[in-house]
Amino acid sequence: MRIDSHEPGVPSWVDVGVPDPQQAAEFYGALFGWNAPAGPEEAGGYRVAMIGDAAVAGIGPQQNPGPPVWTTYVGVERADDVAAAVTANGGQVLVPPMDVLDAGRMAVFVDPVGAVFSVWQPNQHPGAQLVNEPGTWSWSELVTTDVPASMAFYGAVFGWGSETHGDGPGAYTEWKVGGRSVGGMMEKPPMMRAEVPPHWGVYFAVADTEDAVARVQELGGSVVMPPMDVEPGRFAVVSDPAGTVFNVIRLNETRA
Repeated sequence: MRIDSHEPGVPSWVDVGVPDPQQAAEFYGALFGWNAPAGPEEAGGYRVAMIGDAAVAGIGPQQNPGPPVWTTYVGVERADDVAAAVTANGGQVLVPPMDVLDAGRMAVFVDPVGAVFSVWQPNQHPGAQLVNEPGTWSWSELVTTDVPASMAFYGAVFGWGSETHGDGPGAYTEWKVGGRSVGGMMEKPPMMRAEVPPHWGVYFAVADTEDAVARVQELGGSVVMPPMDVEPGRFAVVSDPAGTVFNVIRLNETRA
């Protein structure tokens, strides 16, 4: 689906910070068909991955200590206002609002439970221009150790509504903006390693989950969780050669 602009409060962009952006560009290019040439020096070499003429994701040098991660950005009208709301509701500012050339304005935060997320105030760069198609970003999902606290925080900061399906540890919450589902949340499952902190995970749509998993392995990545069926489709958890974890999913026709 082609998107020209994102409604404020809706996740609008994802990027990955890795030790070797060229290796990542080659891996994701071979896996998803992205073209991600090196970016300008003034942008630190940040690469905007494209499918055709549509921007789909970012690849940059790793800035954070610890393992490389995919980051979700929520589109906002004013990043500075969000920074104030984050601190007022128990979160922390990791990177204060800053301009990224003429592309837009960004900031990085951590919620009260410990999950890191970013915001994007668009200028020349609107965010992801192609989503929910094979090779593109399709969903972001918060894994948290405190569902009520997370629900209260994101509701206060972004005005998100929520709809929870099921009860107990297996319950799943869909974040809502204007009645539309824009992301998900789940309690950290017991099978997830204890050292994995609360985090925002990302999903990329694929035409065939098994084929995508096999291709990940051929390209030097790893399988974290083999393919399994869920309500939206068939997904698997994988990692790139640098160890960055992400999800691939063949969406059911209604979800796509």
